[in-house]
Amino acid sequence: MAVNRAVRNALAAGVVAAAAGLVLRDVPASLGRRPSGERAERIRRSPQFRDGAFRNSDPGATAPSAPSLEVVRKMIAEREARRPGGPVPLVTAAPQRPERTGLGVVWYGHSTALVEIEGRRVLLDPIWSERPSPVRFLGPRRLHPVPAPLTGLPPIDAVVISHDHYDHLDMPTVRVLTRTQAAPFLVPLGIGGHLERWGVPKSRIIELDWEEEAQAAGLRFVATAARHFSGRTLRRNDTLWGSWVIAGDRRRVFYGGDSGYFDGFAGIGAAHGPFDLTLMPIGAYSDSWPDVHMTPEQAVAAHLDVGGRLLLPVHWATFTLAPHPWPEPADRLWREAKARDVGIVVPRPGEPVDVAAPPPVDGWWQTLA
Repeated sequence: MAVNRAVRNALAAGVVAAAAGLVLRDVPASLGRRPSGERAERIRRSPQFRDGAFRNSDPGATAPSAPSLEVVRKMIAEREARRPGGPVPLVTAAPQRPERTGLGVVWYGHSTALVEIEGRRVLLDPIWSERPSPVRFLGPRRLHPVPAPLTGLPPIDAVVISHDHYDHLDMPTVRVLTRTQAAPFLVPLGIGGHLERWGVPKSRIIELDWEEEAQAAGLRFVATAARHFSGRTLRRNDTLWGSWVIAGDRRRVFYGGDSGYFDGFAGIGAAHGPFDLTLMPIGAYSDSWPDVHMTPEQAVAAHLDVGGRLLLPVHWATFTLAPHPWPEPADRLWREAKARDVGIVVPRPGEPVDVAAPPPVDGWWQTLA
């Protein structure tokens, strides 16, 4: 019996040591790499970089501090309301390459979407990990599976990143895409340091400041302003955040990233719109951080500001990041869209959408409230 106990203790110690090894190996890498050298010099020349950090165009916009005790209490006390009441319905059909003049989109959950524009595929803020965290066993867990395996994606022509928070820039996903795809990564200033640490070749990294643009795969990409913040450690704002314009010969798409509402959307619309499709964040809002996440009503306003025709909501349903009930963002969006006569589409994760013939909104999420 003493021998068996010793064996069990040795096995347990081995498991603990292995887990500790994984943490020691993955966590430092997941934190990324601060900009240095030529990258840091370019950052210092940016109009957005002042007094040692990137700044929002609105000097009054502030990043959230630690959640208040009231927010923490509410999230604990009402945790069941912040989860779907049953399995989220998924669509697992493989996306088909669109026509050369077409425009389609597949939302995979949270802010991850595959835009199919004029025969090219652009992947937005891909995260396939179970948690948006540097530690595999900590942080909010997925509320639904990803409806398609990462290695099963069709050929991607470009990957677009809005900023470096863990729910938008996921190291394990980036590493897989680096091995299995040949697409360039288009990112705001400074994020290239993270990507290089994770094995992305420098030749596949395109870093842009606001209102800079690049051509990739026959499409035009413009990094545009957003009202947010950045950081993968306690240090904040040493990399830039942004929204994105994706333009083909005929079709245009606007991705709002993780922006709060600000008056810069109107300028983006005047300079780059109108847009056939906008992807706007509608979740994770709170009175405790009003500057950096939009409410659903503000998402509709931003859509109108940029000159959008069809709005697809993102940044909801997949991770619990705020105290609001799970179905509330889509409910409020649908209500505001009706009031302002705005066309929206609310697909199930994995459901292909033809922007020229979007499916009617059917309230599928309300059955899970």
